Amino acid sequence: MSAKRRRKSKRNSRKVSLRSGIVLLVLAVAFSAVSVWFVHHPRRWIERKCADYPSFVTAPLLSVGNAVGDITDGFGWTGHDAIYEYDVEAPAGEVLFAGAPRRTGSPAPNDIITLDRGEFIVGWSPKLRHPVWCAYHVAKEARYDVGTRPNFSKDRNVFSSPSPSDYEHSGYDRGHMAPNFAIKTRYGDKEQRQTFLMSNIAPQRPQLNRGVWKDVEHRIAQLWTARYGEIWVIVGCVSSPGNPETISGTDIDVPEQFYQIVVAQEGMDVRAFAVIFPQDVPYGTYAARHLISIDELETITGFDFLPELPEFIQSPLESELPSRLWPIRWQDMFDQIAFRLSND
Repeated sequence: MSAKRRRKSKRNSRKVSLRSGIVLLVLAVAFSAVSVWFVHHPRRWIERKCADYPSFVTAPLLSVGNAVGDITDGFGWTGHDAIYEYDVEAPAGEVLFAGAPRRTGSPAPNDIITLDRGEFIVGWSPKLRHPVWCAYHVAKEARYDVGTRPNFSKDRNVFSSPSPSDYEHSGYDRGHMAPNFAIKTRYGDKEQRQTFLMSNIAPQRPQLNRGVWKDVEHRIAQLWTARYGEIWVIVGCVSSPGNPETISGTDIDVPEQFYQIVVAQEGMDVRAFAVIFPQDVPYGTYAARHLISIDELETITGFDFLPELPEFIQSPLESELPSRLWPIRWQDMFDQIAFRLSND
């Protein structure tokens, strides 16, 4: 073959490769767009589609949609938030946003004792021997280093507080309700030690505690505070009132589900979302796939959340179902991606 023909053949080969690459890129972008659209539907809609169609169709949609959607949501390109205008200034520096949870009925236990820890508040159940809910706030600026983690300790001032050893070899982590990192970095050593009292602990499966639960805590303490300022959080758990599970050899109740409600206020705009996770949630789960309206969460838990909000904002804010977790600053995206990869 002559040199001229070889050059022509190489040019044609490059053109074919370029065209093939463009086609593959277009197909990848199109599939990513469809996948992101798929995962931004409500949880029950996705569950129905997964039941109706074979896994070789839905599994790639979920895998690609969750991964890509987590990034596009973070930039604010996809999804929507529950956000409404409120003509009252944010309760800056206060633990509670619009009041503590109020029991409305089962499955919430009727023996809740409120424990005021200064920068967080615990709703403790002596019967269940763990918190039922916990409210805390996270200031925008981190003023303290993380430092060394304290040891867990029995709360001598709380009736029926477990000992740390009660959780050993149980298959459950000692799951913080008020988180160690956010409290320590904002409020210092004394408050951090209080998060290691067993009155702040509930049994969580490792894949929940070290996975999606930790992911949401990370976003609250390091990403959303950077963008939205002070954050208010209510976390809690749901136990079975009929046939409860307990940690082997103890009477410590094991909750079936855990939830988080996160609230922020920028100027006059209040935004909020809620997520709920079963104990057996798979490691690597994306939190956005477990979004739930606050109204539905109230039905599941037997609590009225944000009870002091006036009806004109409480009703729409709590009934709306967001389709994403909140966006973050663009410069924090690498932090979130690196955190996600380190926990996968």
